[in-house]
Amino acid sequence: MHFLRGSAAFLFIILNTLWVWIPLAFWLLQRLWTRGAALSRLEKRMDLIIWWWTGNNRRMLDTLGVTAPRIEWHGEQVSFDHWYMVICNHQSWTDILLLQCFLRDRIAPLKFFTKAQLIWIPLVGLAMYVLNFPYVKRVSKAQIKANPKLRNADKENVARACMHFKNHPTCVLNFIEGTRRTQEKQTQQNSEFDHLLRPKIGGLEYVLQDMSSHLHKLLDVTIVYPDGVPTFWEFLQGRAQNVIMEITPHDIPPEVIVEDPVERRAELSAWVKEIWTAKDSRIAHHLKPPR
Repeated sequence: MHFLRGSAAFLFIILNTLWVWIPLAFWLLQRLWTRGAALSRLEKRMDLIIWWWTGNNRRMLDTLGVTAPRIEWHGEQVSFDHWYMVICNHQSWTDILLLQCFLRDRIAPLKFFTKAQLIWIPLVGLAMYVLNFPYVKRVSKAQIKANPKLRNADKENVARACMHFKNHPTCVLNFIEGTRRTQEKQTQQNSEFDHLLRPKIGGLEYVLQDMSSHLHKLLDVTIVYPDGVPTFWEFLQGRAQNVIMEITPHDIPPEVIVEDPVERRAELSAWVKEIWTAKDSRIAHHLKPPR
């Protein structure tokens, strides 16, 4: 049963991706000669691709009984008419599917930070590039020393993406741990958190700088797998029925978007650490064995 469910879910995701490329390919060609206000309208229309793709995947998850997460919203109501910065802990590729499918009924489509290598994934990588997902590269100090221009490459890519985000309500997702958390990475990093890697604020800082006039709130999402973190295949088989998603809105403090870069980074680092400390406690609470 698990194998059949997983196979059906995987096949559906492939077919769904192929299907959305039909309008995407047409609009991509149209985009080549479209300019001005017409281009803005076209880009807004192209974001319907994300809406359709995630909506179909959500119906598949429900129909096949893949998972039914317990979703807890804290604080004020959210709106499709607002821009949000979304941050989340990261443990599995499953996180992306959960976020896109189960937040789509409440906020504008999510566009997430993507590793540059993922552009080579057939169909998916190119689609994310066309839809203005911000691509980032992992650059070592040695590479920056050999080519100083690489120092600002990510900042320029994010700024370019943010220019398109301002066209219509968009939500930007950043897994600020920078990678999927595993016990091995946790040990290597010697993180001060029990269930999280240390947050990296670079990408978050870039978006807050470029989008400060548009962003309404920061949404902090905490995903917990009480029965253990599943692989993507295990998830599609329905072996992760017990999933918890908590979403907490935060006002964006003016101190984290000031002009002075030293002050800005210090304030942003302190704010994120406070959020991360609370998130670590929430995860510990959900993972605590029942008495």
